[in-house]
Amino acid sequence: MKVIVQRSKQSSVSIENTLVSSIDKGLVLLVGFTTDDNLEDINYMVKKIVNLRIFNDENGIMNKSILDTVGSILSVSQFTIYADTKKGNRPSYIKAMKGEEAIKLYDKFNEELSKYVIVKTGVFGADMQVNITNDGPVTIILESRV
Repeated sequence: MKVIVQRSKQSSVSIENTLVSSIDKGLVLLVGFTTDDNLEDINYMVKKIVNLRIFNDENGIMNKSILDTVGSILSVSQFTIYADTKKGNRPSYIKAMKGEEAIKLYDKFNEELSKYVIVKTGVFGADMQVNITNDGPVTIILESRV
């Protein structure tokens, strides 16, 4: 499981010019699953994300988590973060989990995150337009397995 975490001032997801979800201050998560991911990976990532200290404290030091800031999360499924570009110029997505399996894990991931913070989502498998106002910019890549 791989998640690209971006600290955000405001972000949104639209489909065909219709707003689906939006958040103000918080995190945007671009979420991808690989073939052997499971519930253990989800639990690891949820704990890591909600406790990740990337928000500024009163001294301007990144020392607060999303739990400390009362922010929210915009979670967007994105299988393309498992693109393999080693051969040629056309990415291969062989490492990405198939949609039927990935949607189950994605839904479970969001359900677990929702136990800690407000979570808004995109639409799994849809052609989405994602607008992210990255705050900082702060972007961190997390992987459940190394």
